[in-house]
Amino acid sequence: MVDVSPKRETAREAVAQVIVKVRPSTLHAVRAGQMAKGDVLGVARTAGIMAAKRTPELIPLCHPLRITGCDVTFHLNDKRSTITVEARVRTVDKTGVEMEALTAAAVAGLTIYDMVKAVDRGVTLTDLALHEKSGGKSGVWRRKKR
Repeated sequence: MVDVSPKRETAREAVAQVIVKVRPSTLHAVRAGQMAKGDVLGVARTAGIMAAKRTPELIPLCHPLRITGCDVTFHLNDKRSTITVEARVRTVDKTGVEMEALTAAAVAGLTIYDMVKAVDRGVTLTDLALHEKSGGKSGVWRRKKR
């Protein structure tokens, strides 16, 4: 594990996204709250937040951090039949929260898969990526738009 003790504590934030591709009928059922397992997006939001908090238990060399905030939001796109999951994680600490944001997005996406798999086995998760980060010595970084 990298020694971060000489580093200063600063406000840090990271944003990650994953895209969940589903059938149009599945997207409609999620939007209407008609899935047998319940509120898909509510459960996925909770799972993503829990995952951010437990990241050091899942990623062996990841530092435990004092997470000060975590938001998991969803954008449903009828035209593409996708759910974009965005995880935004904040801390005031000595190292960044990129891994926590990526883990939150991934687990929220996997939770959507779990909750809809009975009606849509063809769900795919794609484009898991860090989209921005701020804080620390390296400052602000944003993914370039394609």
